[in-house]
Amino acid sequence: MVGRGKDGTLVGALGIFGAVRPRLFGIAYRMLGSVAEAEDVVQEAWLRWQQTDRSQVRDPIGFLVTTTSRLALNAATSARARRELYPGPWLPEPVDTSADPTLQAERNESLELAVLLLLERLTPAERAVYVLREAFDYPYRRIGEVLGISEANARQLGRRARTHLAQERRDPVGYADHGRLLRAFLAAARSGDLPRLEELLAETATSYADGGGTVRAAQVPVVGRDNVARYILGVIRKFGRDLTLEIVESNGQAAILVSQAGTAIALVNIDASPAGIERVLIVLNPQKLTQFQR
Repeated sequence: MVGRGKDGTLVGALGIFGAVRPRLFGIAYRMLGSVAEAEDVVQEAWLRWQQTDRSQVRDPIGFLVTTTSRLALNAATSARARRELYPGPWLPEPVDTSADPTLQAERNESLELAVLLLLERLTPAERAVYVLREAFDYPYRRIGEVLGISEANARQLGRRARTHLAQERRDPVGYADHGRLLRAFLAAARSGDLPRLEELLAETATSYADGGGTVRAAQVPVVGRDNVARYILGVIRKFGRDLTLEIVESNGQAAILVSQAGTAIALVNIDASPAGIERVLIVLNPQKLTQFQR
């Protein structure tokens, strides 16, 4: 009897949960931009699944997706209030997608760090609809059922989310052009070539640095091509000469990992349009770099 998927045993429950867990984590992570908070949501979903009369659940995957989505929606509401008190700019916690390819199984754009940052500007409900629709291709009727709203309301929230994001972000470049720009950015930063760095940046480029209150970082975004270029080189000089800069994979894209004496001290992501690099996202908070410690 033990171990059969639909026999009501704990082993059966675990088998069903384990099969859908990557999707549950993917939903929660995109909603919250935090690995730890996403793991907490998934753990709570597991506890509720354990405590449910599973013999009465006709669609286990639907039950788990609905439970996780609603838990993440509630968590996003409380996280929003906490982040208003965050010391300096808040950036999403990057994930090493080379080590966890299941995160990329769905559509990649919603996983990019720049997109996750912009999702923070949406309401939690708008974000939930966007994630379920754009990352997981759920129909609006099903999204409405998951979130407990009407299909028409889900469509309206989705349309509002896409409009907000389109206003905030120029058309992004393709994967190959993103990698080319990142490599050129890395070469200019390594050599301290200020004119070349400025050349790669869009005129209205903005840099965000997340030190989490434990590492010194700019307390407000740095805006403008010249200012951003000088800030980037200043950050490198601040850490000294014994730095290792290498290209790694973060959130489905190439990124620059900065290490010192074998310890990761920064992860740099870029967001680019045909005009050049629009955003430079620098994660300095040690608590957000654990996945990149070698």
